[in-house]
Amino acid sequence: MGNQNQKNGETGSPSKKGSGGTEPSKPDRKHPAHLPVAEVSNRSNIVFVTVCSKDRKPILASPEMHQLIRKTWLLADTWLIGCYVIMPDHIHLFCAPGKYDYPPLKEWVQFWKSSVVRAMQGYGPLGGTVAVERDPPVGGTASTPSGLWQRDFWDTQLRRGESYSGKWEYVRNNPVRAGLVATPEAWPFQGEINILRWTE
Repeated sequence: MGNQNQKNGETGSPSKKGSGGTEPSKPDRKHPAHLPVAEVSNRSNIVFVTVCSKDRKPILASPEMHQLIRKTWLLADTWLIGCYVIMPDHIHLFCAPGKYDYPPLKEWVQFWKSSVVRAMQGYGPLGGTVAVERDPPVGGTASTPSGLWQRDFWDTQLRRGESYSGKWEYVRNNPVRAGLVATPEAWPFQGEINILRWTE
């Protein structure tokens, strides 16, 4: 049956504590697990995702990037975006499968991240449609995948309807906690593309 930590997507091995006992396994948080979406009867499959810019460079929160990222999400419709907030150096979003035979989340995230970069380079269906200033991050240019995005991302499948509304309330207050605006409504780089309804 496997150990409970592996079942929950956590890895780690018991570590020695002192001379006699062991302490419980701790999750390895260096690399996200990206577990497959667990489909449970009629329950909604909503996933909370965080994607960061490379080296957490503050290059994402601009009207041009907001427009480009939204357009890319509309093209990458095998997963549907619900509520989202684009912060200067990271994006929080809620998403759910948009098609019966949807790709793995990791593949979908990689697709839209690459599509944003290709559009910035003038390629793909969105190439040249949005003028984005290219302020290159350290260690690359903003117009290369390794220069714009952190390689991986974090994801958590929601288990209850309350966690969707509660997590969204927390996320939409991020700009306020960061001192960028006085109220969540004042932050211009947020929205909702699709209504993701919770069902049990």
